[in-house]
Amino acid sequence: MGLWLNPIQNWVWRDPVRRGYRLLRFAEVEADGGRDLARAAELTPDVKLRRLYLRHAADEQRHSDMFRRRGTELLREHRKAGEGWEPNWLAPGERGLDDVTVEPGGDAPLLAFLHLSEAAAARSFGVYHRAVAHDGETRNVFGQILKDENFHMTYTRHELGRVAPKKQGWLLWKARLGRLWKGYLRIAVAIGGAMGSIILTLQYFILMPVFALIVKRAERSEPEGWSPARDRKDMKGQY
Repeated sequence: MGLWLNPIQNWVWRDPVRRGYRLLRFAEVEADGGRDLARAAELTPDVKLRRLYLRHAADEQRHSDMFRRRGTELLREHRKAGEGWEPNWLAPGERGLDDVTVEPGGDAPLLAFLHLSEAAAARSFGVYHRAVAHDGETRNVFGQILKDENFHMTYTRHELGRVAPKKQGWLLWKARLGRLWKGYLRIAVAIGGAMGSIILTLQYFILMPVFALIVKRAERSEPEGWSPARDRKDMKGQY
C-alpha cells in the first residue's frame, strides 16, 4: 500500500462508527482464517507444521476477539453518530478478502499464500496503526497484532524453504499472480457495478420522458372510451 493511500486511510479511519464496522469486519476475516488454519493442521502430515498451524490459528482467533471487542466498544459509544459507509476495498483485512484454500498435501502452496498474506497484512496494519493515532485503544490493538503478523510472515517463509526448497520461488510467484488476478476481479466487479448503476440511471432520466411523450401522443389518437356524462345521456332512453 503506497504512501499516496495514507491520506485516504486517514479519512477511512476518522469516523468512529466506520472504524467500528471495519474492526468487526476484520474480526470475521481473522476468525475465518483461524478455522482454515485449524483445518490445515488436521490435514498436514508434517508434525512441525501442525504445531505452527495450530499456534497461528490460535493467534487468529485472539485477533478476532480483540477486533470484535474494540469494534463493539466503538459502536456502543458512537452508534448515534450514523451508520458510516464501509469502503471495504480501501481497507481490506488480513487476507485481502481472499479465502484460504486448504487441500490435502498442499502445504507448500498454502505456505506461499500465507506468507504473502501475512506480509500484506503487516504492511496494511502498519498503515492502519498510523491512521488511528488519535484513537489510542485501537492503535494499541493494531500494535499488538502487528507483532504476531511479523512472526507469521517469518515462519511461513522459513517453512516454505524447508518444505519446497527448489520450488519456493515459483510458488511465491504463482501466489502473487493469484492475488493479482483476484484483485483485478474485485476491481472489475466494483467498476461493473458502478457502471451498471450509472447506465440504469441515465436510461431512466433519458428514455422514460421519451416513452411518456410517446404514450401521450398515442393517447390523443385513441377513441374516447366510457365516460359518466355519456352514460347518463344513454340511460334516458328505454334501451
